[in-house]
Amino acid sequence: MMKHIKIFTVAVILCLLHKSGISQTAVQRHGSLSIKQGKIVDQHDKIVQLRGISFSWSIWGGKKYYTPEVVDRLVDDFKVNLIRVALAVEPDGGYLQSPEEQFTLIKNVVDRALQRGIYVLIDWHDHHADRNINQAKAFFTRMAQQYPDHPQLIYEIWNEPERTTWQVVKSYAEELIHTIRKDAKNNIIVVGSPHWDQDVDSVANDRILGFNNIAYSFHFYASDPNHQEQLRERAQKAIGQQLPLFVTEWGVGEADGNGQFDLKKTKIWLDWMENNQLSWANWNLTDKDETTALLKPMAPLHGHWKKQHLTPAGQYIKAQLRTLNP
Repeated sequence: MMKHIKIFTVAVILCLLHKSGISQTAVQRHGSLSIKQGKIVDQHDKIVQLRGISFSWSIWGGKKYYTPEVVDRLVDDFKVNLIRVALAVEPDGGYLQSPEEQFTLIKNVVDRALQRGIYVLIDWHDHHADRNINQAKAFFTRMAQQYPDHPQLIYEIWNEPERTTWQVVKSYAEELIHTIRKDAKNNIIVVGSPHWDQDVDSVANDRILGFNNIAYSFHFYASDPNHQEQLRERAQKAIGQQLPLFVTEWGVGEADGNGQFDLKKTKIWLDWMENNQLSWANWNLTDKDETTALLKPMAPLHGHWKKQHLTPAGQYIKAQLRTLNP
């Protein structure tokens, strides 16, 4: 009898833990995401913040970390509930030259993230996406068909349009949204904005209509002298107009990926994102010798990083994620 009582007690405890969310993955807690009144909400219509890390370009020094083992480390140690995969498009070795290799590289990471119960932002990491629109359509069609209506996928269709106009970006986005919606009816789609994803205030006055669950990317580099109060005010103006913002990329350093790591300025930006309940992915998972890289040169490929393998940025972001994420 005592044995049966113990078994029953353990079962009750496990059930209570599961219901309380302690043992649940992010996806078990939140399920399918949508956008309502300018905010990302979960299956219970509660505002949700995704916080995680962006892999680097899927070429060069960042490519070697595109592995399931690294995903495991980010989930278990960094406590991410989101990863961003940055599919390199135009540079040598990128998707335009090696579509099958790049698709497989991305898919292996996506698959592991889905297994681990976190969300995945699939980023068409192309500054000139309008001139590669047919390739973008082919890629996102294949990806959406691979994971039709999968609740964990988020599609970012143009990373940092440079000096093009919003009308060009909007026209491109509408075509891509039509394409993705054939197989992914409700997944969040993130649209870029001109000037490296900073002109969100002007976008708010001419947003895309006729589709559900559309968000807009906003990027900043926390220590950059040009990315301070004036840029926050522009984003705040868009938020005031209920434009759904998603900080799909931000770094602790400056816009070139290097420069100063100013703790005070970084905290101001981090607090601003928290106050506005914005989801974010920090740039970037690579061992390049620069300020925004999270790993020091020659950091292990398998992801079993110790403190000495992390840069100041890596140590800071890991600590923030472990504090902020449930």
